[in-house]
Amino acid sequence: MGCPPKTVIPRVSRSRLEGAIWYDRAMAASTKRPRSAWLILETGEVFQGTAFGASGESFGEVVFNTGTTGYVEVVTDPSYTGQIVVMTQPHIGNYGVQPEDFESSRPSISGFCVQDLSPRPRHPRSRMPLEHFLERHGVPGVTGIPTREITLKLRDKGSLRGLLTTRKSALSSWLARIRRSPQMKGRALVSQVTTPKPYVFRSERWEGGHRIAVLDFGVKRSMLEVLSQAGCYSKVFPASTSADAILEAEPDAILLANGPGDPAALPETIAQIKRLLANYSRPVLGICLGHQLLALAAGARSYKLAFGHHGINHPVKDERTGKILITTQNHGFAIKPETLPKEWKRTHLSLNDGTLEGFRHGKRPVFAYQFHPEAGPGPLEARELLREFIAEI
Repeated sequence: MGCPPKTVIPRVSRSRLEGAIWYDRAMAASTKRPRSAWLILETGEVFQGTAFGASGESFGEVVFNTGTTGYVEVVTDPSYTGQIVVMTQPHIGNYGVQPEDFESSRPSISGFCVQDLSPRPRHPRSRMPLEHFLERHGVPGVTGIPTREITLKLRDKGSLRGLLTTRKSALSSWLARIRRSPQMKGRALVSQVTTPKPYVFRSERWEGGHRIAVLDFGVKRSMLEVLSQAGCYSKVFPASTSADAILEAEPDAILLANGPGDPAALPETIAQIKRLLANYSRPVLGICLGHQLLALAAGARSYKLAFGHHGINHPVKDERTGKILITTQNHGFAIKPETLPKEWKRTHLSLNDGTLEGFRHGKRPVFAYQFHPEAGPGPLEARELLREFIAEI
């Protein structure tokens, strides 16, 4: 749920020797007989491997992530709620889990699929192996399966519903339960990840620097960290907060955060954003799901992508300057650019598939990006867009 200050775990220093002893004890304590696990796709393909993390089963939309690093951020990114993530990078887990890299206080994914799980991570900042982290939070994982083969199937057929399980059963039983599970289109998942009450990030005060009201649809901690480092005070509000309550806080700017699910399944939120646009004249920025909700509030329409954009290596062209940004992305829906009203201008375009990656109002300081400019994880070059946002205040 967002990431209130009380969930932040401070940096922990440990010598190499202490780390080695700690890992030796952890590995000795966790020696278990290997368990089998299966990933089953709704189209009938079955992939058997070795289980790690929690026992049991989990349903979700199966998506692939093309990042070569950043698996801790992926696992804890609230935008992955309701999804089983397949990593195309074959070797995962080699640097363990560092709480400083968490995007929220716990894993958000439904399941995790890797080809080669590192059994003995080594990193001076690591607190525990990935396997232990997922087991502690009840998330199943599977290793030893052909993740790139699965990726090709998802590219050909689109994202599919799936089941990750450590419980063997007949294929017909697995498929029947998968096909009864919900599809991502039409799912409203924000209520599962938003903060239950407002809080000011990293402070007890709502004063000093620029005051930014953040509507929490599943905000990543790295976004709040970047704003804090720039001297901003972020007050994070539940997604259900009314436009009037946001306006009463008198923020210097408003951020519509990232989050999971189908934007079209949030009509009440869209209505409140429309009210904000009609009554607020200062800067408004939408990120990821916030980008989609802002576009729907402006009168545009959304659609489901075949297999979405998930990774840290997606090229985006800034059409204002011609500059190419390598971006961090995580979304399964997009906006039809031709449906934007004429007062809104396209600013960014995906070079992979031509989808809309950014737009802004022609006269007002209201703009949005489909990618994650705070870059958690990923290249940092898109952070210049956050500096533009702050400069608009």
